[in-house]
Amino acid sequence: MQRGIDFIGVGVGAIIVNTRGRVFMAQRGPLAGNERGLWEFPGGAVEFGETLLAALKREITEEYGLLIEVRDLLDVVDHILPEEGQHWVSPTYVCALIGGEAEIREPGKCAALAWFEPDDVPDSLTQISRINLQHYLERINVSA
Repeated sequence: MQRGIDFIGVGVGAIIVNTRGRVFMAQRGPLAGNERGLWEFPGGAVEFGETLLAALKREITEEYGLLIEVRDLLDVVDHILPEEGQHWVSPTYVCALIGGEAEIREPGKCAALAWFEPDDVPDSLTQISRINLQHYLERINVSA
């Protein structure tokens, strides 16, 4: 049985912000489980017995070589992809970059990496990243 397909999967995501206020994004590669070719705020699946925060830190280090500090819960999103037969529930956290150099450690799953100004990210975003971006922009514009 596959999580997200045979039963609802639990994912976790990160809006990673560097000291210049830029956000980290990854473009999904040809071997990604869904939404291939689109840009996303990174994250991954939560394993059985793993906390959300432990899963998030593990995924970011494994896939991109970055160390993060998890700050605040941004939102929780139903990530339903009927055309791909998938359903995930995913909390996304605002995180600070605390170390590491961004690199693609899973080339088939990731095609490109980049840091963007929050109001200048690519248009071709995954479903969940569009929602996360809207909530993040609302948060930083209220704080400004």
